[in-house]
Order: sequence, then C-alpha cells, then structure tokens
Amino acid sequence: MRREGADVVWTLVVPVKPLALAKSRLARGAGEEARAGLALAFAVDTVAAALACAAVRDVVVVTGDPLAGAELSALGARVVAEPEGPGGLNGALAHGARSVRAGRPDAAVATLNADLPALRPAELARVLDSATEFPRAFLADAAGIGTTLLAAAPGMELAPAFEGRSRARHHGSGAREIGLAGVDSVRRDVDTEEDLRAALALGVGPRTAAAVEAAAGVPGAWGGRPVRQGPVVGPRPHGAAAERSAPCAD
Repeated sequence: MRREGADVVWTLVVPVKPLALAKSRLARGAGEEARAGLALAFAVDTVAAALACAAVRDVVVVTGDPLAGAELSALGARVVAEPEGPGGLNGALAHGARSVRAGRPDAAVATLNADLPALRPAELARVLDSATEFPRAFLADAAGIGTTLLAAAPGMELAPAFEGRSRARHHGSGAREIGLAGVDSVRRDVDTEEDLRAALALGVGPRTAAAVEAAAGVPGAWGGRPVRQGPVVGPRPHGAAAERSAPCAD
C-alpha cells in the first residue's frame, strides 16, 4: 500500500492531560509546582517541532486544560475539548481523529505523544514517510514497551490502544511497526527523571531547556552539565503550498 510520501501530508492528534495531573513521576525530583511547568514545556516543544515539519499539514490538540490549550493554540494548533465520559486517553485520541475527518474524510491522521521535548522535525518526517507504506503503522517508544506515534491512512480507522504495553496491543491489532533507525527524538518520551536525562542528552527544545533550569534552580542539575538545547524551530511557513514544500529542519 505504498504511497508517495511527498504527496501525503498528515494531521497529527496530540493529547495533553490537565497539567495538574500530568507527569506525576517527575514531581519527586522536580517538585510539584515545577512538574506542571515541565509538562507544559514538553507539549509546547513537541507541537512546535511538529508544526515545523512539511510532512505535517496541521496539529489538533485534545485537551481540557485551558492554559495548555491557549499556549498551543497560539503556536498554530487547533484545540479540541476532551470528550465527556470515561474514555480516557484512547477515547480522547479517537475523538480527535473523528473531529479531523468530520471536515476532511480523506485525511491521513496520526497521533503523537505530547512529551517528546527533543523532537526533530526531520526525524518525524522520516517516520511519517515510512507510515505511508501501510494502512496503519506505529512507532515504539525508546523503552520498546509503549508507543509514541500511531498512523492511519485515509479511510482507515485509527483504533488507538495506548497506555501500558501499547506496542504489543498495536501490533496485535494489525498495525505495522515502523523499524527505522536514527529517529531517537521521535521515540524519546519523558515520564521519569531518567527519561528526562536521556532527552536532555539528545538536546531539547527551548521551552523545555528553560523549564528544566528553572525547576532545578541550578543550570544542568539533571544532567550534571549545562542543558543541551536542540535546534531552535523557526516560524511555520504560511499558505498550503509552503506547508507542502518547506524543508523539515533538523
């Protein structure tokens, strides 16, 4: 089911928990107040990097958090309120995908975790290009247990099965695993202090770099050295033609 990657542009659905509940495992090292700031910083850097990639048409953020919604909307994302009811993360993702296809039934839709602060647009573009080979495809996280991206071609249901051992569930659902090397920034989600150190070693976005230093009170406290910042993501080109032709920054 190969499609020409250059002809496919994706809508990404990014779920963002209420900041008061997000990244609870970081509170031990960062403190409760800093934890929420780090969660927002991760989401800001993730969405900014996604919007900078020409393989991405647009980003839909599903959240019930007003602060996160306002900041991510200001970046250029479209914010959709979380659905009511007990659907959890998978319900929110399915709701986001439905909202996209309500207006564009033939949209190629992929989910992307909101905690990828080292995300490189060029690496994301490679993953999305690989996803065009299959009706549904996914990328495992750095631990090889979870999933950071799930993609559904036009006409295919997303059928998200996130949380816990989602790699096995997505594989069992018939989605094909993307086996690319050299896309560490798309796999590197952050739930723990160890994860954060690994993301810092890759080089994080500017919002995360600032939040880490502010939370630590001492520059580089999590890594024992100054925080390494990844490439600064520039403003998104304007217009549909620019969205399709602009190169992805590395």
